[in-house]
Amino acid sequence: MIDTLTLAEAGQGNALWSLFVQSFDAFTVILILGSVVGVATIFVCMFEVRSKNIVPQAVLGRLTDLSRAARWEDLKIAVREDDSFVSRVVRSAMEMSGRDRQAIREAAELAASEESARWFRKIDFLSVIGNLGPLVGLAGTVWGMILAFTSLGNTQGQAGPADLSLGISKALFHTLLGLCLAIPCLLAYGVYRNIVDRLCTRGTVIAAEIVERLPAAE
Repeated sequence: MIDTLTLAEAGQGNALWSLFVQSFDAFTVILILGSVVGVATIFVCMFEVRSKNIVPQAVLGRLTDLSRAARWEDLKIAVREDDSFVSRVVRSAMEMSGRDRQAIREAAELAASEESARWFRKIDFLSVIGNLGPLVGLAGTVWGMILAFTSLGNTQGQAGPADLSLGISKALFHTLLGLCLAIPCLLAYGVYRNIVDRLCTRGTVIAAEIVERLPAAE
């Protein structure tokens, strides 16, 4: 029984590989390249979209302590040496030192918006690949169906159902590749989007607390 199932699975695997080889064309190349780029983007996000890169706890504690102690020169040096979310926002706000409170807040809000957009751009490519994958697969399927029916018409009635089913299977294989590309990319995009949104919101709140302590002109 087990040997029979193993042989059946092996036969299905060989059939899928044979179908992949037979349906290999420009659409297949595009989908494979998209899969490689998608996987690479996911791995890059795994290393970059992390709490220690956006809102590192040690840096947040140091900046908060310096602002509470009103050590503005030390705070200016600290945000200049660090490149995290909060440091960038506070740095922009401190460049407006000597201005009124509203000007400092506006500078901080603009910097926070720019930083949030910068981190969201790192994961937007996953959404683009995930949405384009099924469309490319569908285009390959339509093209394959056109070729299948054109070939059927050229045989002048000599082709059987097996020939037609093979052509349709080759065409639908592009749709399968497109879905296999889209599902993991869109899933990863949803996960990382929530992470970026949560960390950027946290960074905005902490940066706002520090900015409110900055000295402003009366």
